[in-house]
Amino acid sequence: MIVLENATKYYKMKNEKKYVLKNVYLTIPSSINVGILGRNGAGKSTLLRMLGGIDFPNSGKIYSDKRFSWPMGLAGGFQPSMTGRQNVKFVCRVFGKNQKEIDEAVEFVKEFSELEEFFDMPIKTYSSGMRSRLSFGLSLAFDFDYLLIDETLSVGDKHFKDKSKKALMEKIERCNILLVSHAMPILREMCDAGIVVNNGQMKYFDNIDDAIKEYNQINK
Repeated sequence: MIVLENATKYYKMKNEKKYVLKNVYLTIPSSINVGILGRNGAGKSTLLRMLGGIDFPNSGKIYSDKRFSWPMGLAGGFQPSMTGRQNVKFVCRVFGKNQKEIDEAVEFVKEFSELEEFFDMPIKTYSSGMRSRLSFGLSLAFDFDYLLIDETLSVGDKHFKDKSKKALMEKIERCNILLVSHAMPILREMCDAGIVVNNGQMKYFDNIDDAIKEYNQINK
């Protein structure tokens, strides 16, 4: 399970604090796929970054005994002066893959991302969409308990969207997902439960349809 215990996250803006989470207590059960809904700026992506270990609450705790991917779809997290290939190798080494596994991961990500010659160019030359495709492919090359997905399925043309969705559906037969999306059909298709983030609070729903109803009420 995933536990938020008095979790608070804010950003300082001029003379005030912008709260993303404020004294949140929440337990998310294990072995379910969860959709995360909320207005732009509500803190959905920040929540994924904290679960992925690349951001932290200002106070309180977020903990779990599960293994999380980095947030797929976020453009950050790569070393911009290194190439796509070098970034893939670096991440593989951090996660303890041997040389054979590294070589296999590099070939998989290169083929899946369809970056072609850009795969051997510095990340700083990539568009945000290209970074997302690299991040998506790299995440698929690892085994996690949870994939953290931030609107990744909206990246690329129809061919790449369809390919990404197919690969993801195959992957989640062996793991679970936390999916940030504004596409209600995708949330209904892929998620069992839902979380609505609003005004610094998080509300959990056992049924994704109930979460969508709450989200629609907020946006009226």
